[in-house]
Amino acid sequence: MDPGVGNNVKAVRRSKEEKKVLKRQIKASHTLLKHEGISTASQPTKLGFPEKVKEWKCMWESQKNYEETGTFSESLVVANGGLGNGVSREELSAVLKEMGELETLIMHPHKPYAFVTYRSEECARKAHIHLNGEKLQCGGNSVTLYLSFVDSVTCEEEPSVPLPEGLVLVEDFVSPEEEALLLGAIDWSSANDDITAQKALKHRRVKHYGFEFRYDNNNVDKDKPLPAGIPQECLPVLERCVKNKHINIMPDQLTVNQYESGQGIPPHVDTHSAFEDTIMSLSLGAQTVMEFRHPDGRLVPVVLPGRSLLVMKGESRYLWTHGITPRKFDTVPACDPQSPALTSPDVRTRSNLTLSKRGTRTSFTFRKIRHEPCRCAFPFACDSQGAPSTSPLSPPSLPRCHDDAAQLEEEYVHRVYDAIASHFSSTRHSPWPRVCHFLSSLPPGSVLADVGCGNGKYLGVNTEVIAIGCDRSSALIQICAERGFQAFVSDALSVPLRSATCDACISIAVIHHFSTQERRLAAVRELVRLLKPGGRALIYVWAFEQEYNKQRSKYLKEQNKEPPENHSPTNNASEDSHKPVDNIQDVSKVTDGKLSVHTNRTSFNTQDLLVPWHLKEGKRRGEEESGEGVKKEKRKERSKKSSGNSCSADRSSSSTRSDCNPDPCPSFDSDMTSGSVQETSDATHSPDSKPSPNNDSTHTTTSASKSESSPVPVFHRYYHVFQQGELELLCGQVSGVKVQSSYHDQGNWCVILEKDSVEMN
Repeated sequence: MDPGVGNNVKAVRRSKEEKKVLKRQIKASHTLLKHEGISTASQPTKLGFPEKVKEWKCMWESQKNYEETGTFSESLVVANGGLGNGVSREELSAVLKEMGELETLIMHPHKPYAFVTYRSEECARKAHIHLNGEKLQCGGNSVTLYLSFVDSVTCEEEPSVPLPEGLVLVEDFVSPEEEALLLGAIDWSSANDDITAQKALKHRRVKHYGFEFRYDNNNVDKDKPLPAGIPQECLPVLERCVKNKHINIMPDQLTVNQYESGQGIPPHVDTHSAFEDTIMSLSLGAQTVMEFRHPDGRLVPVVLPGRSLLVMKGESRYLWTHGITPRKFDTVPACDPQSPALTSPDVRTRSNLTLSKRGTRTSFTFRKIRHEPCRCAFPFACDSQGAPSTSPLSPPSLPRCHDDAAQLEEEYVHRVYDAIASHFSSTRHSPWPRVCHFLSSLPPGSVLADVGCGNGKYLGVNTEVIAIGCDRSSALIQICAERGFQAFVSDALSVPLRSATCDACISIAVIHHFSTQERRLAAVRELVRLLKPGGRALIYVWAFEQEYNKQRSKYLKEQNKEPPENHSPTNNASEDSHKPVDNIQDVSKVTDGKLSVHTNRTSFNTQDLLVPWHLKEGKRRGEEESGEGVKKEKRKERSKKSSGNSCSADRSSSSTRSDCNPDPCPSFDSDMTSGSVQETSDATHSPDSKPSPNNDSTHTTTSASKSESSPVPVFHRYYHVFQQGELELLCGQVSGVKVQSSYHDQGNWCVILEKDSVEMN
C-alpha cells in the first residue's frame, strides 16, 4: 500500500476523533454557561481585572501582579477536572504541568470543573490541543477532560467564617510514639465489654472509661462508675493538658470512638448537665473534617489532622453543634504538612483545595463529670436551665423573634432529621401519585429543583428532566448521593442556585417546618426566585383539616388499624401521615405560649405543635448489619408495586455512586448538572426540609444510636399545620406569581404556582 494512502486514512480517523471531542467540548461549554454562568472561548483571551473577574480576585494566588498589570495570564476551565468528580489537585496538576509551567490552579469545593492559568499563551494553547478528550485516572475511575479558554466568570466568592469562639486546635500534640502507645492501650477484640461499656454502633465502635455515656437518655449515670477508669497510658497526655492550661482539672471520663472510612457521627452538642465546660478530643490515625454549626446557620468545617488535640470551651462547647459527615473523601486545603491547617479555617474560601481519602480514625474524648446544674451563658440551649432535652418535659415556647425561630427549628427540625435520617429514609420509598403527575408533565430537558428533597425519592421520577435536589440534612443528602442523585446541602431560605434557572420547583412537606409566618413566606419567595418566567412550582403542606368533604384522611383512618410503632405509609397515605405511638400525653392546647405534643393519628387542636417520632425497633444494629431491614423494606415496596399504587421509578434500585466521587456532582459527558453543589452551603437559615411529617420526633442533642437492650428513643419535630385557604393567602403575598390551582390531597393542602411571563416589547 502507498504510504501516503495509509497516512491519509490515519488523518481521516484522527479527524473523526477530533470532531467527537469538539462536539463534547462544545456541550461542556454550554453546560458551564447554562448552569454555572461561565463563558468560554475557543481562543486564548486576556481578561481585564475589573468587572466579572474581580469576584474571583481573592482566589488567585498572584492577585497583586494581576492588579498591577490589569490582565490575567492565559486561563482555561477544565470541565470534569474538579473535586466534585473525585479528581484531586495532585492528579490534575501533574497532567497540566506536562504542558508547561502553571501560574495558578483553582479547584472549588464540590465543583465538577477547575480553572488553570499558564504563564504563557503557548503553554495554554498546548494544553488546549493535547488535553482535550484525554482520560485522567483517579483512583479506580477515569474522567474525560474538556478544556476551553475562559471568557468571563460570574461566580461569587463566599465570605470566610471565623472559628467558633472557644475552639482551639493544637497540631502534633502527641508524638508518633505516644500515638502508637495510646492506640495499643485500647482492646477492640471483645464485641461487647461490660468493663468499658463497649458497643458497636451503626457508624462507629465505641468504648467508655470512668463512666458510660448512655445513648438512650443522652446522659451519664453519675452514681455508677465503670470498673475501668481512664487508662494509665493517657495520664501523661492529660497532665500535659493541665500544664498547658487546656483544661483546669483532670478529666474522669473518656469515650473512645473508632471510625472507618465512610463513617461519621451526627451533629450534636454534648449534654450540658452531664459534663463540665471543657471537652478535649484527641485525633489519632487518619485525619478528618469536623463541621461546627451555629443555631443561626453558620457552618465552619475544621480539618482535624492525626495526632491533633481539639479543645472546646464556652460557646463552641455549649452552643455550636459538631459532627462528622459520613463519607470516604474530604475536601481539605492542599497546604504544606508543616504549615498550620487552620490559617484559613473555612475551607470554602480556599483556592488550594484537594481531596483527602479517609482512613481509620480513633478519637479520645476526655470530659469531666458535672455534679452541679450547668449555669452556662446559653440557657435556651441548656438542659439544666430548662431547654428541651431528649424528652420535652417542658415544651418550647412559640418564637417571638427571628433568633427564637432559628433556634427552635435548629433544635426541633434540623438536628432531628440528621439523627433519624436512616429510619426516615426507610419509610420514604413510594412517591405520591399527584406529585408524580406534576413531574411527569414536565417537558424533556426541563430543569427541576426539589427544595427539601429528603432521600431523593422524587429526583428519579422523570428521567427526561435535569433534576437537582437540596436539603438541610447532610445525612439525607448522603443517602441521595449513594443513590446517584444530584443533590447538595442547602437552606430552603437561601438556595445557592442562580435566579430564574428552573423550569419547575417542588417543595413537598417542607414549609410547614418554618415556625413563623415571615419565614414561611420567605420560603415561597425563594421558590419563585428560582423559577424562570412561566415556570411552575408545586407546594405540599400538612393540613389542619384531616377530614375534608366528609372523608377522613388516610392518616386518621389508620388510627385503629396499625400497631403502636412507626411504619411506612402506603402510597395513598399523606406524606405527612404520622406513625401511631401509644402512651403519648396529648397536650393539645397552647398554654402560656408553649407548644403542644400531638397524639398521633388524631385530629389537630392547634396549628403549632410537636409531633413524636419513635425510632423503629427493627432498625437495631443486628438488623442493619445483616441487611434484614433493607430486605423487609424492599419486600414492602414490591408488595405496593404489585397493588398498582406505585409511581414510576423504584428508589431502592438506584445505582450508588463510586467512592471516587465524594460528592454528587455532574459529569460533562451528560446533561445532569447541579447549579451549586456545595456541601457547606447549608449554613443559612432553614429547616431540614423533609418530605413528610410522617413519624415521631423530638429534638435530641446527641446521637440517637441504641444498643439492642436500650429503650426506643423518641424525637419531636416542629410543625405548623395549615388551615384551608392559608397556603393560597401566603402565596398571594408573593408578587410576580399566581396560584394556578389548589387542592386537598390525603391530609395535605397543595398549590401549583406559575411565575408571570416576561412581556416582550
